[in-house]
Amino acid sequence: MMHIMRKEKINTRTAAKEASHERIVGVAARAIRRSGYNGTGVADIMKEAGLTHGAFYAHFASREAMLAEAADRAGAESNAVAAGVIASVPPEQALQALMLAYLSKEHLEGIETGCPVSALGSEMPRQSPEVRLAATRRIKEMIDLVARQFPDWGQPAAHQRALVTVSTMVGTLMLARAVNDPALSDALCNATLKSLALPATTTIG
Repeated sequence: MMHIMRKEKINTRTAAKEASHERIVGVAARAIRRSGYNGTGVADIMKEAGLTHGAFYAHFASREAMLAEAADRAGAESNAVAAGVIASVPPEQALQALMLAYLSKEHLEGIETGCPVSALGSEMPRQSPEVRLAATRRIKEMIDLVARQFPDWGQPAAHQRALVTVSTMVGTLMLARAVNDPALSDALCNATLKSLALPATTTIG
């Protein structure tokens, strides 16, 4: 009986620790997109997660380890949203729907929950190898998701078009967020959609 009780207590503690870990990573994934890697401090993350600063090292070996998990989580969340958009429309409309959603006002303004590549791209070259590895893995996943929407998926040409499409979408969103002129921001998104042969009039407003 005592053995069973000890096992139940251990399982309860393990579950609680896992839940806390998930909460920290979730908070950090939003924080890096909101404030950048350099603007994301351990103390603030732990406070927002409802935990003490001292509990941090029970979950992570270092701040960089936390940032790597946060980068992975942010990328996974963004790719899941993209996959959901694709799944919500007929296959022949998937790529159009994805690009319209990516360059929408909602995504433009939702930096904290949006694509981490467009939110953090300029910071990534200066991050640790483990953070860059996590981000790179999710970027490759994003490129593959786009490539799968082309009729010739699996061929080099489809991969090439996916590289161009993702680079164009991400670069456009970064510029649209960088400027303080709403009209220019809209124009950037519309111009990209037009260049990708999509109806710009359906994206903004």
